[in-house]
Amino acid sequence: MNAPIYLDYNATTPVDPQVADAIEPYLRQHFGNPSSSHVYGRNAHQAVDRAREQVARLIGAQADEIIFTGCATEANNLAIRGTARALRDKGRHLITSAVEHPAVEQPFQRLSEDGWEVTIIPVDSYGRVDPAKLSTALRDDTVLVSIMHANNEVGTIQPVEEISAMTRARGIALHTDAAQSMAKIPVSVDDLGVDLLTLAGHKFYATKGVGALYVRRDTPLLPVLVGASHEAGLRPGTENVPAIVGLGEAARIAYEREPEKIQELRLLRDQLHNRLAEAIPGMQLNGHPEQRLPNTLNFSFPGVNGRDLLAHAANEVAASVGSACHEDDDTVSGVLGAMGIEVDRARGAVRLTLGMASTELEIERASEALISAWQTITS
Repeated sequence: MNAPIYLDYNATTPVDPQVADAIEPYLRQHFGNPSSSHVYGRNAHQAVDRAREQVARLIGAQADEIIFTGCATEANNLAIRGTARALRDKGRHLITSAVEHPAVEQPFQRLSEDGWEVTIIPVDSYGRVDPAKLSTALRDDTVLVSIMHANNEVGTIQPVEEISAMTRARGIALHTDAAQSMAKIPVSVDDLGVDLLTLAGHKFYATKGVGALYVRRDTPLLPVLVGASHEAGLRPGTENVPAIVGLGEAARIAYEREPEKIQELRLLRDQLHNRLAEAIPGMQLNGHPEQRLPNTLNFSFPGVNGRDLLAHAANEVAASVGSACHEDDDTVSGVLGAMGIEVDRARGAVRLTLGMASTELEIERASEALISAWQTITS
């Protein structure tokens, strides 16, 4: 029996074989603590430095602007809570959007409980923030804006460049969670104009348990954890050298990947889109039709529950109804709700996300399985 076609790359990606090969020596021979002064420590320290340079090159940053963390959630907490605390004497007004990942949403909720005022900017029917509405929300005491680069559920890309033009003009720190956009679309910290940027290793073929935060030089930031002075004093704890090496290797691979590979991914996504839309009358796309990640397809199947559909197709397709962080929650997606999508349509939503290993044969097989599952339920 064949394994199900994996179409949940926005939840996590498999570890690239080159990444696994890069990691292996640091599990066996080069096991030293990067803070140790002897040869074992120096080898580990050099590996961390090399990975820092590789990650920095991928996003157009300087190596000393990269802080390694245990995951993107930690990086988001450091960016949001650390900036708010560093600037608390300047102002206590913060801005975010209605479609953020819980790793951003929850730090803002905690700051709200602790006395900061948080404005949540709504999105349009495509899940996109209107820069004009955000501009209206800016105040003299606004110290931080955090808007994701691309949405993990529907793939909509946010107008971060337009937003940064406004925040820079007023000296307001701007953070973006780029966990989903990394290695799928160009991510340049200077083009985006951000002061802080989050990335997650397991979203682009490195391991779970490692992330990074870009911190533009001279951006005020305080640590949220206390301990020793690792990572420029912002993230205490002995570095996870094997995972960091893997993150660096994944960044190298992404940096060197030919643009044609991304175009191939987009073509496969559109092939899946067209095949399903032709066979299932009334299917509706959720998210922006153009300003969207090249691998992401969020469809509402008419007349069915998305979970039931995937259960019927489980032997052939492994996908999700939305964020993996909400997969056990049977309520309608908060992202779709924020987009104003009616409940019945939202309940029929399924997220299909492709990756570098996806093939045309897989897309055809997955299409047939999903169409068959829908026909079985609705017949």
